[in-house]
Amino acid sequence: MTMAETPTSRMTLPTHQLHGRVVTAAERRLAVEHWLLMATDDWQRARQEWRRDGVALLRCGGLFSAIRISAPVVHAAAGTDDPTAVDHYLAQVLLGGPVFTDRSNLRYYVLVGNSTGLRREWTLRRDDAEFMGRGHYVGVPAVDATSREVAGSYWCVEMASAGELAAPDVASQLVRIGRFRLARGEGACNG
Repeated sequence: MTMAETPTSRMTLPTHQLHGRVVTAAERRLAVEHWLLMATDDWQRARQEWRRDGVALLRCGGLFSAIRISAPVVHAAAGTDDPTAVDHYLAQVLLGGPVFTDRSNLRYYVLVGNSTGLRREWTLRRDDAEFMGRGHYVGVPAVDATSREVAGSYWCVEMASAGELAAPDVASQLVRIGRFRLARGEGACNG
């Protein structure tokens, strides 16, 4: 990844190499937005929701599914409830897989493939973590909502490219680690 300056904004944005072509963060985010919009029947409504509310209601079970995880489980796994440290931890443990948080409901959402729901650990619903596939909808933040300072829901780990989801194994491991640490009384340690 390199840094490039855009002529219109004069700000530096991260860029990626794609088949010998430099792709700016703005181009990548647009591609991700278009991909996410395929999870709704009304692109215009979803875009309006992103502009007005910061989140759009998208359908799970087609392009992607989500694992909804309570903040205490994530914080216990990370060993902290410091938002910056948790975001860094999630980027590492999920190997760059996309995750966003809804701070008002104290939940994290890891985007995964639909077949994840067939795994044994996701066949029973539990309060601290739940697989959300066909028949579920999720409020997904706008792709440019990447800071907790400006959004109630934001991407802790942005989607690296359209359709790139978290691996089921690492998402399940995150939940197992958090549950294990909570069971041992090792909640978030603030730091």
